[in-house]
Formats: sequence, structure tokens, C-alpha cells
Amino acid sequence: MSKTPVDGTAVQLTIDGRGVTVEQGQTVLDACTAAGVDTPTICYAENLTPVNVCRVCVVEVEGNRTLVPSCSRPAEPAMVVHTDSERVRHSRKMVLEFLASGVDLSQADELGGYLEAYDADPGRYIEPQTMDEEIRIQDNLYIRDYDKCVLCYKCVEACGDDAQHTFAIAVAGRGFGARISTEFDAVLPESACVYCGNCVAVCPTNALQFTTEFDLRQAGDWRPDEQTVTQTVCSYCGVGCNLELHVQDDTIVKVTSPADHSVTAGMLCIKGRFGWNYVQPTISRKAAPEAD
Repeated sequence: MSKTPVDGTAVQLTIDGRGVTVEQGQTVLDACTAAGVDTPTICYAENLTPVNVCRVCVVEVEGNRTLVPSCSRPAEPAMVVHTDSERVRHSRKMVLEFLASGVDLSQADELGGYLEAYDADPGRYIEPQTMDEEIRIQDNLYIRDYDKCVLCYKCVEACGDDAQHTFAIAVAGRGFGARISTEFDAVLPESACVYCGNCVAVCPTNALQFTTEFDLRQAGDWRPDEQTVTQTVCSYCGVGCNLELHVQDDTIVKVTSPADHSVTAGMLCIKGRFGWNYVQPTISRKAAPEAD
């Protein structure tokens, strides 16, 4: 990740009338967090490089003509920031309405909370609609549902320099036809994808999701409130990656990894992410790529 390095020098600024001190190199978002301000984000993740595409985290900085993205703007001495001004709320509301008017956010719980918090009404502009594209199921590990994709670039970053360095996916197309795609739109098993699942882990809308979760949702049996999450260490090698096993009805339904873990930073390989069927009956689906 190519985030601005922190050098330990103190920077004092004001967030919503409250004095806050952060280290040189930290962002306005870091300062907001230090001030206890809950700032909405979509394209930002603590284990990824900020790409400034969603503009939901914008704040008002005195002396700046435009609103600035708090996730990437470095904190500066004497900076005065307003996170909940009328201008900020209006901007965030419009961004959320535009997204929700063309994307299915029914499984994006966090974004649903933002829509409610900012009283967003996607129907103000147009009757909400999506591309109505068929869900892509090309293996037994994860599915792609473009109707849920908000083009946050998180999956692209995780597949690239920030984690996997595979560069199997990128944004293709323009306008309403823009989407995340493999090179030449190759099916996943024939693409450069190594099935690490790091793209699935960072997706904020469930446009990418485990087939185990997808199948349970299709059957009306996905019950996250009843699931237990147990943290353990991956048994495949000696690196020490931490796993979070999501279990429903005594069956592992998916695996995540804590973003703040010193070894994984939330990222795993195919074995850690998907290689858990040996502890329970194999789910019947067409063969997936082997976890070499």
C-alpha cells in the first residue's frame, strides 16, 4: 500500500470545533476518527490505498473552494474541518442517491444505513433500475453480481499492488456499461485469477460473494445474526495467517481475515480463503480450480 508515511510529528487541527492532534502523514479521516466522528466511506479501506472515487467521505475545509475527500487529504496544521455542514450533507446525500438509483444495494447493509442517515431518496431522479445482468457463476468459490457493483475499485486494488499483485481485473467499458472485468472478459477459470478471494473480502456491496453464501441466500436460509465467528490460525503453512470462520448450523459458510492483523492485513491465499471443506462435507458444485 502506498499511503503517506507517518513520521511522528504532531499536527494540530480542528474537527467540528474540537481540537485534534494526529501525526504528520495521517489523513483528515484519521483525524475525524480520533475526534470520534463517524465518517461514511465506500471506496476506502484501512488495508488499501485510497483511490478517491466514491466521494462519500468528503468534508468541508475552511479556505478550500471545493469539498475534499477526507480519506486521502493529509491533515495540515491549523486546518479547520466541518464534517456535518449543510454542504457536506447535501453532497453525500446526492452521491448516495445516484448510486442507489442504478445499483442494487439490498445486501449492502452499511450503505443502507448511510441512505437512512442522510435521508436519501433515489426515486427523486428516476425510478431505481439496474443493468439486470445475469449473475456470473463460473466456479464453486465465488459469484459476480454486476447489479450490485458500485465501482469502488476495492477489488482492483486488492488484486493489484495492495495485496495480490495478480492484476487479473480492471475497470472496462464506459458510462453505464462500465464494470469490473477480467482481460478480454475471459471467464474466471481461464483468466489470471488465482482465487485468493481478496476481492470478495473487500467488496462493500456483496457484488462478489462466496457461493456458499449465495446458495444459502437463494434458498432463503442465510442467517448472519445466528452465525458464530471464531478466529483461528490457518493450518496450511507456517506464515501464521489468521482466519475468521463464519459458522452457521455447525457448518463453515465463509472465511474472512481481520484487516488489522499484522501478518495478513485481511488478505489470504486460496487455501486460507476457500480451503476449509476438508473439515466438513464437500458442497456439491462443479469443480473449482485446485488450491496448488
